[in-house]
Amino acid sequence: MRHLIIYAHPYQNSLNGYLKEILAEHLWNYGHEVVMRDLYQLGFNPILSPEDLDGQRQGQVAEDVKREQEFILWADCLTFIHPIWWTGLPAILKGYIDRVFSYGFAYRYDQGVQKGLLTGKQVLIINTHGKSKPEYGASGMDQALSLTSDMGIYTYCGLEIVKHFFFDKADHPSNEMVEHWTGQLKELFF
Repeated sequence: MRHLIIYAHPYQNSLNGYLKEILAEHLWNYGHEVVMRDLYQLGFNPILSPEDLDGQRQGQVAEDVKREQEFILWADCLTFIHPIWWTGLPAILKGYIDRVFSYGFAYRYDQGVQKGLLTGKQVLIINTHGKSKPEYGASGMDQALSLTSDMGIYTYCGLEIVKHFFFDKADHPSNEMVEHWTGQLKELFF
């Protein structure tokens, strides 16, 4: 299977970075092909410009966007690894979605009906956040996060969600928590 890992955290030695490396190593060990796109390391430009919008309407995208779209077309499974900041995606990843998941590539409208164009591909989402699951549950934030990213981005574009992990209390995780999360990731793909 061909896996594209899209990573959005400024620190390589963060918990997110550790999870990225563990997952990639596990996939390689089982013979999967893996490509990693570290948005910070790439210096990905997250700003959706007027030129981007005009180009999308004409079916043309900037070279950096086209390169990312080629990786997405290549992949059987997209994995997004990022923290939850201010109850959403890091800005660089939101900009990646805005620019790369463009009209005519990731979705379109047929006679006013939205159609996802990334069908036949899977997506795995790995999120870390500082609050506990009960805190997010009590406020409804857990459902809001799933709705805005899972439904509002991934299934909207036709992707099949394999799993969406929310690893809580990730600002100070115990070794046991990290081992448990690592085990959960390794159970997904062989």
